[in-house]
Formats: sequence, structure tokens, C-alpha cells
Amino acid sequence: MNHDKEAAHAANALTSWTKGVSARIKGLAGNVASLLERNPGGKSKIDKTALAGLEKLSREFLAKNAFAVGAGTFFAHQFAAEGSEALEWWSRKEPGSMGRLDLDRTPGSNRYYDFEKLPFFSTAASTGEQTLWGPYIDYLGFEEYILTFTAPVYVHGTFMGVAGCDIRIKDLEALIMPHLRVVPGNAALINASNRVIVGNSPMYLVGDRIKPGAAEQQRLALDVPHLGLALIYTDPLKASAAVSA
Repeated sequence: MNHDKEAAHAANALTSWTKGVSARIKGLAGNVASLLERNPGGKSKIDKTALAGLEKLSREFLAKNAFAVGAGTFFAHQFAAEGSEALEWWSRKEPGSMGRLDLDRTPGSNRYYDFEKLPFFSTAASTGEQTLWGPYIDYLGFEEYILTFTAPVYVHGTFMGVAGCDIRIKDLEALIMPHLRVVPGNAALINASNRVIVGNSPMYLVGDRIKPGAAEQQRLALDVPHLGLALIYTDPLKASAAVSA
């Protein structure tokens, strides 16, 4: 059996799926930008009037993309007008219903959510590119492993914030595990920090950091710009040879 060929097929399938998600996130960010460009009317701050319609965009995104459990927009605090919210994020609740995410934005409080310092926001702000953060445990929301995709929102050339979505790892497993299981031996999708997102065996558990460099470990970078994703796998024959040596 050609293990490398099977791994290449899996990497191509994972690349195709991830590119599809990235395109949808880019589209959401573009829709948010278009909405803000129409609503602010030349204002330097995003007020409640400018935010009108963002809930609809989030709900439409969730309705069209069953893989996502949450979606919306986070704005840089400097552009949020007094009395308006710096975030508009909606999540699936009970079957068939959605609710707005309500986070503590009071500096100094025990549950203060300073999202501008988190990678899904800060990386997009500094690079101007799409980002992926996770897997991480969302203690302020679902209290389980989450993957967050975001894209920067620019209005008239100015970075205003990010738009994106959350995907639960348990939902992601159902989508990409069939591709990982095609690979003979142990395989996993890992992020740019060498942490496991999803693996096909107990050797690769969610959140584990992988030490690169093992002779029997193979790596295929996914052709998805800026996200740093890769497929790693262990060829059983090469692993046996390494043990024998």
C-alpha cells in the first residue's frame, strides 16, 4: 500500500474543506464591511445605527453553515461608540434557536473578556490576514474544545475588527475524521503551533503539542494561506524500521 499517496489524498481533501470555510469567512467579513460602509455615514465610531443588520448576517451564516456553532463580529474598542456593543456574536443554543453572546466587558472584573489580546483578533489586526485559533477550551461559552476562524474587517481601508465563526471540535471530527482514517497508521490535523486539532488514534489527542523531527513522522502542509495547518502521519513501515534500527 502506498501510504504517502493515501496521505496526499487526505491532505488534499482537508485543504479543500478548509479553503471552503475560509472563503465563507472572507465572505462574511466582506458583508460586514459593506454594511458598515453604508451605515456609519462618515462617522468615526460604530454606533447602534451602524450595527443594524449584523444580527441578520450572523443568523444567515449559521443557517447556511451547519458546521459552525457561533458566528459574528468583534470590533476594535476604539471604534465602538459609547453605549454600543463592541461585539455582535450569535451562537446555537437549543435545537432550532440562537442566542446572542453576552460577555463581561468591564475591565478588572473576574470574567473580563479582553478579546483584543486574543490571537483570533490580535493576529488578524497585525497581519491583515485570516487567522485560526485553537483548539482551545471555551470556558466563557460552550466549555469544550473550539476552533475559531476569523478574517479582518476593513472599512475604507481602516481595520475595524474581525468577523468569523466558532466550530466545536466534536462537530469537526465528524467532518474530517473520514479523511484521516484513510491514512494508514496514526494521523492528525495540526495547527501552526504543532497542536493536534483532530487525530485518528489515541496517539494524537486534541490539544497535544507534537514534537517535530521524529524520523518516522511525515508532514504535509495544507495549501491554505496564513493558517499554518498541516497533516502529520506515521508510516507503519518506516516506524517499524526506526524501531529495528
